[in-house]
Amino acid sequence: MQETRPHRLQKRARFVVPSRSDALLRNFTELVGGPLGKHSSPGQMRSGPFTVERVLIMLTVFAAVLAILVKDYCRVRGWETPDQFYATCYSDFPELFRNRGLGDGIFPYFNQGSLFEYPVLMGIIAGITAVLVPGQGVGNERVLGFFDVNATLIVAVWIVTVLLTARINRRRPWDAAMVAVAPGIVLAGFINWDMWAVGLLALAMYFFSRDKLILAGVFIGLGAATKMYPVLILGAVLVLALRTGKLRAFFITAGTALASWLAVNLPVAALNPTGWRYFFEFSQDRPAGYSSPWFAYNLVADRVRWMKIDGATINTLALVLFVLACVLIAALALCAPRRPRLAQLLFLIVAALILTNKVYSPQFVIWLIPLLALARPRWRDFLLWQAAEGLHWAAVWMYLGQTTSGGSVQHNIDMSYYVLAVGLHMVATAYLMARVVMDILDPAQDPLRADGEDDPHGGPFDGARDWLRFDAFHPSRSVLPWRPRATVETTEAKAPQRLEVNSDG
Repeated sequence: MQETRPHRLQKRARFVVPSRSDALLRNFTELVGGPLGKHSSPGQMRSGPFTVERVLIMLTVFAAVLAILVKDYCRVRGWETPDQFYATCYSDFPELFRNRGLGDGIFPYFNQGSLFEYPVLMGIIAGITAVLVPGQGVGNERVLGFFDVNATLIVAVWIVTVLLTARINRRRPWDAAMVAVAPGIVLAGFINWDMWAVGLLALAMYFFSRDKLILAGVFIGLGAATKMYPVLILGAVLVLALRTGKLRAFFITAGTALASWLAVNLPVAALNPTGWRYFFEFSQDRPAGYSSPWFAYNLVADRVRWMKIDGATINTLALVLFVLACVLIAALALCAPRRPRLAQLLFLIVAALILTNKVYSPQFVIWLIPLLALARPRWRDFLLWQAAEGLHWAAVWMYLGQTTSGGSVQHNIDMSYYVLAVGLHMVATAYLMARVVMDILDPAQDPLRADGEDDPHGGPFDGARDWLRFDAFHPSRSVLPWRPRATVETTEAKAPQRLEVNSDG
């Protein structure tokens, strides 16, 4: 006789289903039978060989193949000017391999007299990958080998970043599909080594979400030693620490990050002080870079005969505007009716840097992609933004082909169209920032908090009570009620005393 098992109450589904939570994806599912039924329980039953993470890996590999095909013209015919611009297959790897001594055996920072305009850890990555290329000299075969070695490693980092994005928020792993198939990474992922910094920041955010603050700080420091922008996460951590009273979390993370950065930089600074300083001097002295708002303004000013902005003034204005943006973001974090999520604040800070910085290279778009997947995983906004970035990506190569190489007229675009493309990229980025701000002010619009979560990326801040808040904004009725998770101390006796300041006096 078959044993009867007691009836068990069905547990809540572990995964948030994209076809249920995103209107755009719900419409697309009509081609494959419609959205997932309401009685299904994703994450509670075995999925067979096609787990979420395995599907994400397959999507990333498919996107990586497309990224290689984008560069195929140059891989076959070589990276020669102006064809590499008009074929939109430009990459910094061949240029640096030929012109920075990498192909001749020079290891950045470790050879006296070598100058490399990137941070230390990026120079080490460049040196190691150059060593992996067999042969000698800077012939086409070695240039191709250098590109392929770096592209292969970048794909590996890309996969790791996708998996980390999926694991940071366990209830919404499918949001990582934005990173897996992002057109911005397909088009720009192989331009430079920026994906390494993206991956290190993803590691830092993963460990921070698991309350492993020392490991998070280590990878923040390593990310800053690769590309400076990962250090901006400490600004988001600081304001959240102020709001919750958990300052210890900030000091542990920031102290470990500083120690990690110094561990990489101090030996190099002692070994080759001139080479180590060169990156900072180059960043300070360089003029406005292509596609920055300052460069676009000077182009327009030159045509209409306005006064152009010199390099020193640009440095000052860019810094002032970025600091002002950070102050406004901090004020938002301390005044919002409900504490913002870590990913929301970090997205706003990095986007503000991109909009105010004097340099905007096409690959910088990949900085924001994983952050948007965590801050506001809505596919409609994501795809509109990626479309704008794709137009800018094409426009910048057409413009460079004309200005740097005197390319054929039929391939060129007028300066005004290039400036419009830069403006479109800026408007699209600003639009995303506005949407994130709206989610902060009205958590009912926040895709994560609408599912009942607080801050799955926030580590020690997830479920924390307010300690400091300025009531500059009055909460509307649409603000969702929230209760701390079970693992958080919820009694008034255990909660820190809250300091609240009313801006109305």
